[in-house]
Amino acid sequence: MRQEDGGLIADARQCLSPNHDQRPDACPVDLLVIHNISLPPSQFGGNWIEDLFLNRLDPRADDYFPSICEMKVSSHLLIRRDGELVQYVPLDLRAWHAGHSVFQGRDNCNDFSIGIELEGADDIAYTDVQYRVLRKVTLDIMARYRDITPERITGHSDIAPGRKTDPGPAFDWPRYLGSLDTA
Repeated sequence: MRQEDGGLIADARQCLSPNHDQRPDACPVDLLVIHNISLPPSQFGGNWIEDLFLNRLDPRADDYFPSICEMKVSSHLLIRRDGELVQYVPLDLRAWHAGHSVFQGRDNCNDFSIGIELEGADDIAYTDVQYRVLRKVTLDIMARYRDITPERITGHSDIAPGRKTDPGPAFDWPRYLGSLDTA
């Protein structure tokens, strides 16, 4: 993966979300948060994730959508089931992916983290190509943000326990973190 100036990933399809802002001054980026998302829940494909991150989700399209269509959320990156990498927020900016969150005593994880969404669900296995793309983009992020180490990669469930469960038990942490050691 190649990064361009401003925190854009050259190999990603750019689909910039309005749901972002500046990071606080002097706040180093030193955390990577892994999430999952599927819209409607446990269904894959379509433009619903993009529509949510771009504030254009039609509440009439699914019974689940009225409960989330007004949310202003985003993630830096999404890795689709087929391995497509989509960027919604430049890495240098603050995406709105973590919500109320705490990591090692620091709250507001959006301030100092990068969020990667995997198109998936807690209890459905992720695809091989998703792991390959996740490895590549993680190594790229770690090369740019040297304070992000494997010990500073976490799940949404770990920074928002009791509120979030993703990436869930189907996510193979040993496979993913082990793949970073072979770089």
